Amino acid sequence: MPLHDVLKHEFIGTDIEVADAKNKSAIGLKGRVVDETKHMLIIEHHGQVKRLIKDHVTIRIAIKGKTYEINGKLLVGRPEDRLKKRFKW
Repeated sequence: MPLHDVLKHEFIGTDIEVADAKNKSAIGLKGRVVDETKHMLIIEHHGQVKRLIKDHVTIRIAIKGKTYEINGKLLVGRPEDRLKKRFKW
């Protein structure tokens, strides 16, 4: 699956891991995405809700057996608008 298709994928319900972040204490957080807003990913991590600012993190996500590392800046925006967005490489 090409990266631009992964960016259009629904993230709610998927497991992610924080690969890099401006807040170094967030690196390594793993959890299931329970909600997504324009600027935030909300994950459940060991029974606690954690809020991650999209443009401050790089996440790892596994989809269909492949692992992708995505810069959160590419995810900024409402999830429904990401479907229409054209990505430039």
